[in-house]
Amino acid sequence: MSRKFKETLEHRRSFYHIADSSPVSDENIREILEFALKHVPSAFNSQSTRLVLLLGDNHRKLWNITKDVLKERIVSTDAFSKTEAKIDTSFASGYGTVLFWEDMSIVRKLQKEFPTYKERFPIWAEQTSAMHQLVVWSMLEDVGFGASLQHYNPLIDKKVREQWGISEDWNLIAQMPFGSPVKCPDLKEYKSVDDRLLVF
Repeated sequence: MSRKFKETLEHRRSFYHIADSSPVSDENIREILEFALKHVPSAFNSQSTRLVLLLGDNHRKLWNITKDVLKERIVSTDAFSKTEAKIDTSFASGYGTVLFWEDMSIVRKLQKEFPTYKERFPIWAEQTSAMHQLVVWSMLEDVGFGASLQHYNPLIDKKVREQWGISEDWNLIAQMPFGSPVKCPDLKEYKSVDDRLLVF
């Protein structure tokens, strides 16, 4: 299913009920990520975004790591049970996860080359990541997946790096579990655009 750009953005939602099945091949998923890495813009053409695609056992391993880390931090058994249930039914239940990283060695290099903007480069890197997140999210939905965006970093960073041999220079920004949609999200509420847009 291929939508027009505006339709794709309009239909992008957070899906919290996903199944371990895929409407497309793993190669098609890889192509989506490659497309994003190639065509999404970045400040100073830094191309600092790094993506890690976890499928199958690797996908499930990520969410087991997340649960293990949270179990050490959440004192209440009842509170952890609720968190565990959410992870199991909304994230781990899916087909895969995309990890979004920023290569901070590139950020540091740009800070050195352009000291005037030193304080801005980490912010611009986050903005670059955000654009990649939107593009990947929208394209995954366009081929029939449901996805959501999660932020268990920095709690899980160390164990994730150790598990998959990720460079210390890479900074984890977000996790995007995806799978076949089981249930559609509720209708979205919109605040007045008049309060958020000025035209002169």
